[in-house]
Amino acid sequence: MNDIMIKAENLTYDYKSSEDKTNMALDNVNLEIKKGEFVVILGHNGSGKSTLAKHINALLLPTKGNLYVKGMDTLDEDELWNIRSTAGMVFQNPDNQLVATIVEEDVAFGPENQGVEPSEIRKRVDRVLEIVEMTKYKEHAPHLLSGGQKQRIAIAGVLAMNPECIILDEPTAMLDPSGRIEVMETIKRLNKNEGKTIVHITHYMDEAVDADRILVMEEGKIVLEGTPKQVFSQVEKMKQYGLDIPQVTELSYKLKNKGINIPLDILTVEEMVKLI
Repeated sequence: MNDIMIKAENLTYDYKSSEDKTNMALDNVNLEIKKGEFVVILGHNGSGKSTLAKHINALLLPTKGNLYVKGMDTLDEDELWNIRSTAGMVFQNPDNQLVATIVEEDVAFGPENQGVEPSEIRKRVDRVLEIVEMTKYKEHAPHLLSGGQKQRIAIAGVLAMNPECIILDEPTAMLDPSGRIEVMETIKRLNKNEGKTIVHITHYMDEAVDADRILVMEEGKIVLEGTPKQVFSQVEKMKQYGLDIPQVTELSYKLKNKGINIPLDILTVEEMVKLI
């Protein structure tokens, strides 16, 4: 049984800049993401992480190489609908994904466009609002919700289309700390309880701590890959790529530099407390 959800083979993407120069946003990327995996992609602006995300949803198509979603080639136009039904995308600004004047109508919009039966749509809307813990807001106007609540509705709208994989492109970038926590808890539930494959793009290091695997991108290439402990313990490399590390890992690094014998792969306050 094939358990690969996403596969990139020599994936390359060039785009023309305003000076008519060709810039390489993705440079020969090879990647496999398994079904049910929670993968976080890190990298500073311009590293290629959002370009990669848009290839998974076939919003962009490779200049060279291939991107497969559950074995379907994004270059095959006949598979486009199936690819987008399999891999749903949540963007940075929830306002760009909210289309209706009432929450439950907004969540129903995707499955209605898929031609799902009305009775099935009703079931799906109720279920996904429960999953994102927004049932009590189903008759509210989306524009009156907080940023975190809006993003959870945007996630519910994607969920209602029943994708197996959800790509989230910096979904917490515009949120305050409490909104970020709400959305991250929702994402983790989707992965652990609903078995969804998650590809989460972020520039917040603490959001990567619970991932199964982290990919670090730089200049269109994957330059670092591994579990959170493997990646974040490479402090010098992370700094070289212009990225932070979780605060607790930074503290461990500083203590080690002062001659205190402490592991560098500590990611959470709880781990540090146990060690002390």
